[in-house]
This record gives sequence, C-alpha cells and structure tokens, in this order.
Amino acid sequence: MKAVYPGSFDPPTYGHLDLIKRASQIFEQVIVVVGDNPQKKSVFSLEKRIELMKVAIKDFPNVCIDKFTGLIIDYLKNKNVKIVIRGLRAISDFEYEFQMALTNRKMHPKIETIFMMPDESYSYLSSKLIKEVASLGGDVSQFVPPFVEEELKRLHAAR
Repeated sequence: MKAVYPGSFDPPTYGHLDLIKRASQIFEQVIVVVGDNPQKKSVFSLEKRIELMKVAIKDFPNVCIDKFTGLIIDYLKNKNVKIVIRGLRAISDFEYEFQMALTNRKMHPKIETIFMMPDESYSYLSSKLIKEVASLGGDVSQFVPPFVEEELKRLHAAR
C-alpha cells in the first residue's frame, strides 16, 4: 500500500525524517510530496527543497520524492493513492490538521488521513522556528541534517 506525506519541507528537519522513517516501515511505498504553497513564504525554492529531500531520503529505498501545487486531494486522485500522512507535534497542530483531514474527506471520501507523531525529542521542532534561529545566526545542527544546515548558512550569508 502507498502513502503520501505532503509538506513544504522548508527546510527538512529531523522531525520530518523521523516521520518518513516510521512511515517507510509501515507502507510499501511512501511518496514525500514537496508542495509549492503560494500562501507560505519559503526561504528555499521548490527545486532546492526537492533537492534537499532527495538527499535526506537516500537511505530509504521505498521512499521517493515528488512535487505538487494545488490541492493534495487532486494529487492523491491523480496518483491513485488513498492515504495521506500528516505529522502531529503538539495539541496546537491538532485543530488545523483535524479540519484539513475532514475537509479532504468531505471532498474525496475515499481518502484517509493517518496522523503520526514524531519521536518526542523532535516534538517541538518546526521549520518556521529553525528558519528563525538560522536567520539570527544560531546553531541549528541538532535540528537538521548537516547538508541542510550548510544550505541555511549559505542562504543567510548571501543576505
């Protein structure tokens, strides 16, 4: 069975990778779908986020990367996938994710949303927080893989 794990992954974090690892042990194939959401201001381009995710998942043979714009349910229908994975870090994530899951189900009743929690050591991580710390010159090495840390340093050195 296939599952899709969508997100902006701006940048990819150890929390994201923890969920990908867990999902890859449950599903035959996991498609990590990097989204281009015009309502979010990304620090990395879609192409760079895809490139970073490809490096991040290289050790997971049943995980692949794709991209999408628009509604995730349209992507799922086009790929004939019925399971979407969403990460929950804290209770604050639940309300938004619950609304999104029910809206997706209303629009396409055959889609199921599976909520997964990262390891507790990553439960507080957010890409937004990591971007803020990196932009102020803070050390993000414990939150992101080394190649992501280097890209964040390069990005902020250029500004």
